[in-house]
Amino acid sequence: MAEENQAESNMNAAASDSPVTGSNNIAAEASANGTARAHRSQKVGSVVSDKMQKTVVVRVDRLVRHTKYRRYVRRTSKFMAHDELGATIGDKVRIVETRPMSARKRWRVIEIVQKAAK
Repeated sequence: MAEENQAESNMNAAASDSPVTGSNNIAAEASANGTARAHRSQKVGSVVSDKMQKTVVVRVDRLVRHTKYRRYVRRTSKFMAHDELGATIGDKVRIVETRPMSARKRWRVIEIVQKAAK
């Protein structure tokens, strides 16, 4: 019985080529195998507040067709996003979904598309 367990552990050790162990092993194998992670949602909006440290509030506008009147109505949503790039009020930025960073911050600024006119 002990010999079988030892043989199985030797086979498992030989099968894993990666020296990384633990929970990061799955992420390391996924990137090594070339498999991409799930699609992360991206949005483009304008910065309406930059008064916090490393956080901006981004307003995203979208057009929705009214069910009764068949006209397009503008809807806005505001997202709090982590900002390492230094975006200021009026900048047009691209944000992407990320892990929760605080109670209300679940987005990250990845690109400043257009700087605000001074």
